[in-house]
Amino acid sequence: MRKEIDKKTREERLDELVKYCMISGALDLNLYQEYDVKRGLRESDGKGVLTGLTEISDVVAFETIHGRKVPAEGKLFYQGYNVMDLKKGFEKRRFNYEEVTYLLLFGALPNAQQLQEFIEILSEYRELPSKFVRDVIMKAPSMDVMNALQKSVLTLYSYDENPDDISVPNVLKQSLSLIATLPLISVYAYHAYQHYHNDKSLVIRYPDPQLSTAENILRILRSDGKYTELEARVLDIALVIHAEHGGGNNSTFTTHVVSSTGTDTYSAMAASLGSLKGPKHGGANLKVENMFEDIKEHVTDWKDEAALREYLTKIINKEAFDGKGLIYGMGHAVYTLSDPRAVILKEYARSLSEEKGLTEEFALYETVEHIASELLTNRKKLHKPICCNVDFYSGFVYSMLGIPKQMFTPIFAISRISGWCAHRIEELVNEGKIIRPAYKYVGHHRAYLDLEER
Repeated sequence: MRKEIDKKTREERLDELVKYCMISGALDLNLYQEYDVKRGLRESDGKGVLTGLTEISDVVAFETIHGRKVPAEGKLFYQGYNVMDLKKGFEKRRFNYEEVTYLLLFGALPNAQQLQEFIEILSEYRELPSKFVRDVIMKAPSMDVMNALQKSVLTLYSYDENPDDISVPNVLKQSLSLIATLPLISVYAYHAYQHYHNDKSLVIRYPDPQLSTAENILRILRSDGKYTELEARVLDIALVIHAEHGGGNNSTFTTHVVSSTGTDTYSAMAASLGSLKGPKHGGANLKVENMFEDIKEHVTDWKDEAALREYLTKIINKEAFDGKGLIYGMGHAVYTLSDPRAVILKEYARSLSEEKGLTEEFALYETVEHIASELLTNRKKLHKPICCNVDFYSGFVYSMLGIPKQMFTPIFAISRISGWCAHRIEELVNEGKIIRPAYKYVGHHRAYLDLEER
């Protein structure tokens, strides 16, 4: 009885403290405009505030015609190369994530010998420390694979003989090791979660040194270790287009911010993983899939555009789905007419849907994309068009590949760590100042009162 009373009292006290937090933490939002504060590091038109320079990638959404910025088809450049051009060149070979990783880290496309040597280096690094799986990944498995990734990455610090050495040669070694092992950690963490929380059989399969990153992910994730040629190629292209997206996205900016302090590689990568976990960033594709499940429950005839339009309108009006008023996967902070990553992934999604017999579901995605773009543009009276972003189709692709939802964001992390490592090295090479933006104090100074006088 005493414990129940104490628990109830504690909960009541916490409720009071929450109220204090909400009251004391609430700012007058008009002050942001009064002091011209770029909230979210955004300009009034939504464009990001310029905070740094990079040569690693470029995101382009406008063309300048007669001195005016005009919305254009989106373009993404890796180290100066248009991703669309890379994709065309990659069609001659089966798997290309490793080549893109080389490009991002070293600033140039490798020749055949350089690529083969790099693939061999990654293969040699694709091994976790002895008993790491048992002692770290399997111990107290997390309900969320992203948190398991953070824990594991931070723990790898303890296995490194020179963890705090931030010289470029050492950071490159650490980066290659993390790029090579993150797929293993992710899949093993998922298996541990399934075993301990869902009572599933535990099967740990080691990677095959002869296989690509995409092939190994499917091989060690699936219980039978089997996959088709198309499945592996689709996952590979997903890794390619998610590998990098400029220095301004939240997780990559986090990499720069944390790296600028001079901290170790493991801390920097763990911070970036924490950023990517958020549903407004890396977790967005999961929201898209949940939204489509909701749409399917309420609109049984997927070809009925009028019914789809009516239900999407309810979602926008906060009358359906999660009440947020958002069509997840639609719109982007930079892109206007199109997101090149979504264009590429949509093409592969179409091919995969044909192999899987899911062409009707693919057609549903296309229809929702078209209707949502029209509804959002008209409703919000925006100065620029709204296109779907890469998250719109990525969750659908992962589902067709049999990748569980718990692995959606980790797959993103497996890919994006190449870009993070490239940006970390760029930050260290240029020896920039510690990144420290300013916050203006808008509270009131007060005189101290003794406890008896309060």
